[in-house]
Amino acid sequence: MTAQRLEQLNHFFTVILVPGLRDSDEYHWQSCWERRFPFWRRITQRNWIEPDIENWVSAIKRELVMCDLPAILIGHSYGALASCRLVQTQSCNIAGIAMVAPAEPSLFELEEVIHPSELDAPSIMFASHNDPLMPFKRAQFWAQCWGSTLIDIGEAGHINAESGFGEWDYGLEQVMAFMEGLWER
Repeated sequence: MTAQRLEQLNHFFTVILVPGLRDSDEYHWQSCWERRFPFWRRITQRNWIEPDIENWVSAIKRELVMCDLPAILIGHSYGALASCRLVQTQSCNIAGIAMVAPAEPSLFELEEVIHPSELDAPSIMFASHNDPLMPFKRAQFWAQCWGSTLIDIGEAGHINAESGFGEWDYGLEQVMAFMEGLWER
């Protein structure tokens, strides 16, 4: 039912997957979701190793140019930060952002770039209690600052393939519920 509903919502939104550093390998939930929903988009870029926030933002903007419908960004780790940066600095046709295990901005010296202010788009944030890139207390802080609904998924590491998150149906169901809420607005 989730897959069928997401196909229906595709008539109202364009979903753009925004991987973090080193892209997402074939077992990562983003890659699994991309295979499952081939009508979803995914950013591409030349350098997935160098954490250059403006390169990530430019990659998102390249995808947005090709979108006729409002976009839903689904960012993981550094990709979540880039999604925030885009929404905080530019006016775009973004309907919402789903952030999964966003990295702590200070790990990448982005304290002056990623602002602790409410985002101009609705957002949800999945956070783990033992994420090596974002302590849970900091996830709570950022969720509050950004006006994001925090989804606590317990002890889940960095919510990636290494943590056992491949198909990740729970995450997909939450994203679907988020999109349905945006559609009903």
